[in-house]
Amino acid sequence: MLPDDRNRARIKQAGAALLGLALLVAASGAQAQAPAPAAPNPQMAAAQASFEALPEAERKAIQTDLIWAGQFNGAVSGSFGPLTFRAINALKGGRGPADGVLAPADRAALAKAAQAARDAAGFRLINDDKTGVRIGIPGKLLPKRDATPAGGSRWQSADDKVTLDTTASPPGDDLAALFEKATAVSPNSPRKITYKLLRPDFFVVTGETPTGRFYRRLAAGPQGLRGFSIGYDKALAPTVDKLVIAIAASFEPFPTGPAPASGTAVASAAAPASAPPLTQPAARSNERYGVAVLLSDKVALGAASAVEGCRSLRAGARTARPRAKDASGLVLLDLDGTGGGRPPALAGQAPDAGAALVLVAFSDDAGKRAAVALPGQALRATTGAAVLAPLQPGQAGSPAFDRQGRLVGLVTANPSDKQLVAGIAPQRSYALADSAAIQGVLGNAGLSLTTDSGAAASLSTGAVVDKVSGAVVPLVCGL
Repeated sequence: MLPDDRNRARIKQAGAALLGLALLVAASGAQAQAPAPAAPNPQMAAAQASFEALPEAERKAIQTDLIWAGQFNGAVSGSFGPLTFRAINALKGGRGPADGVLAPADRAALAKAAQAARDAAGFRLINDDKTGVRIGIPGKLLPKRDATPAGGSRWQSADDKVTLDTTASPPGDDLAALFEKATAVSPNSPRKITYKLLRPDFFVVTGETPTGRFYRRLAAGPQGLRGFSIGYDKALAPTVDKLVIAIAASFEPFPTGPAPASGTAVASAAAPASAPPLTQPAARSNERYGVAVLLSDKVALGAASAVEGCRSLRAGARTARPRAKDASGLVLLDLDGTGGGRPPALAGQAPDAGAALVLVAFSDDAGKRAAVALPGQALRATTGAAVLAPLQPGQAGSPAFDRQGRLVGLVTANPSDKQLVAGIAPQRSYALADSAAIQGVLGNAGLSLTTDSGAAASLSTGAVVDKVSGAVVPLVCGL
């Protein structure tokens, strides 16, 4: 039921707790299962058309207000997808058809409820004069303002148990190198990294200490690097975890134009300032997605779950046709035309349990299918190889590489549900067709990859991606 003036007091009492999800999600050990191919949803397609007919600022404003109403925890991109569709239907609460469309009265009530929640938190957008970022500050939680030793701005709670810092540096610093430094943990350190994500122009790192939690985001642009971090006492997590969602959704590292009026949309921190180099058209309801690795100019390898029931199939910009499926969950794809990068080397042995891996995948990023580098951890399950990684639907077939850039396996399961918290995904366990399974599939087809078993220096995440990204392509399955 949408709130009205009669329960405004209840909203103020709840304050920022209207945001219904904790930011830091513990890794799940449950195996994700590949869903059966879904038929296009005509209601969702109609709702998407209605939503996309709105001005971009209004689309983002709706998503921002849905965050404050506790119904949406994705990126404020202005793009319509299942998260927005479900959030609108949840907000309507059974009043009228579950068609994903906001009637004018519903939209007005949503805006009123969201503004009440913002007012309760004292949340307002500011242009930080020290770093140039635009960010939302919950003033009632963080009333103290000062400068940081590095020249940024700092906001703190009255008892100093919550601190939010903004940072900026001129061009020249390497984003990937700073990511490696931010995620490095000494065996003797009490600090634990709970989530990490590196993209070409920003990264996110979250973690905890015995007594606290932290969230850091850093973005790269022509003006250099800009970001923010927030650290807080674990005892305050029920309140602050939820506010971090709103802060992350408001963050704009390189803003253009004046700050929007209170309650209107701002660019999400999850949307990069510039598009990554590898992009594909935005997701559509009559398409399913996956990832493949080029074995040669004419053959690619992917997950069978990504190509089941496809009427048409593209690997990158080229038409693809499944050739042979394997019991391991892999499928060979014949490709039309020419083009593609150098195939990766295959790891000569399985990684040790707990070894750090790098996965290359594609995701819907501000309306485009964009390449992403995801952190992974090798697992050895009783049923075979597995990987712990923050995957989402459409990332079946994502290849996993060791720190020398050698292929150690492909994810065979397609994540069955989309989970985003503050625009990021939790780590979960997925089945992996390892290097032995890959060798078996290739051997049966008379194909091979170069195998590398030699010792080599460990590479940074950015260096691994640079080495292998030319061989990784997005799959688009027409249903």
